[in-house]
Amino acid sequence: MRTDTEIRHEGVATLIKTLGPVEAERFIALINRERLDYTEWRRNQWLEETVASLADKARKLRSASEE
Repeated sequence: MRTDTEIRHEGVATLIKTLGPVEAERFIALINRERLDYTEWRRNQWLEETVASLADKARKLRSASEE
């Protein structure tokens, strides 16, 4: 099992790799500024989507990343 510090380090590294250093810092600032209820956000995140529409989006993302 990883420590909290290891998880934080990997999370920040992933944010930086995905968003770049400036936008990763902006993301962290946004999260810190807002009182985010992650569970509620996840519960409501895909209300407008169906399994088929999400699968279609996933296929398109995979195709785009393979090009």
